[in-house]
Amino acid sequence: MSKELSYTIEEVSQLLKVSKLTLYDLVKKGELPVFRVGRQMRIDAKDLDNYIKSHKTNQEPSPTPPVMDFHKNGTKDTLNIVISGQDIVLDILGKHIEKNSSFKSLRSFTGSLNSLISMYTGEGDIVSLHLFDGDTGEYNLPYVKKIMVSNPFILINLLSRKAGLYVKKGNPLNLTSWADLKRNDVKIINREKGSGARILLDEQLRINKIPFRNIKGYEHEETNHLSVASAVSTGIADVGVGIEKAAKIVGIDFVPLITERYDLIIVKTPKTEGLISSVKAILSSRQFQSEINSLGDYDTSQTGKIIYETY
Repeated sequence: MSKELSYTIEEVSQLLKVSKLTLYDLVKKGELPVFRVGRQMRIDAKDLDNYIKSHKTNQEPSPTPPVMDFHKNGTKDTLNIVISGQDIVLDILGKHIEKNSSFKSLRSFTGSLNSLISMYTGEGDIVSLHLFDGDTGEYNLPYVKKIMVSNPFILINLLSRKAGLYVKKGNPLNLTSWADLKRNDVKIINREKGSGARILLDEQLRINKIPFRNIKGYEHEETNHLSVASAVSTGIADVGVGIEKAAKIVGIDFVPLITERYDLIIVKTPKTEGLISSVKAILSSRQFQSEINSLGDYDTSQTGKIIYETY
């Protein structure tokens, strides 16, 4: 490993065969040092080697300094938190959290379902969700209730946004519905399992009784909205599933098919009381909502609304 100067979180995840949220949790606890290059966190190869060596079994234990939950440059005034999800609005939320509280935000770009499962096992602090349930037509809450059993939580609306089909300029294949995806002349590009866009597609295929085997390109996956939109733009695929904002960024056309509710979930513990209060205040503030509205393509009419809360 020492041949490389540094690694991204994704590269370390692949090397150690662990989830990215596990690594973010180690960073949050101060067990794995990182440094930033722009928005990207990187891990020095020496620090990674030191971490591996210190956690090997069958060796003499060495004195281990206590891990502080609150840490920043050796101080106790800042708590690192992990915000999971891909929308640019989460970066804005992180900025407001840092400005208005003592929290330092780290970003994970893992999909909704995988992040929610990781939260159930104790990883992640704020998870963003856009999980469509085909049986109820509802977003997020059916999944949260099934997965977060025995965990008190609060589910708060971040915003609403349009989801649908990325198509080439002018929509030359005239794609207008989920049923069009089974056409022989249509090749899609998919999202990875566990992402909200993948679940939306799979649920729509299920309720419309379309076998995924009939979908050309179903096995070809990308890991974010922009990559899917870019694949359509460059002709790798004819269509992909995603959100309106990414289509406009890339410069392709978009066929809206559903309005999805994009929510945040935070587990309720004594340690997260301050975080929950801070997030609620930020989401309800005129400044935050105005900043989101200025981006376009987002609906903030329910922003800050408590969708569900356990006690």
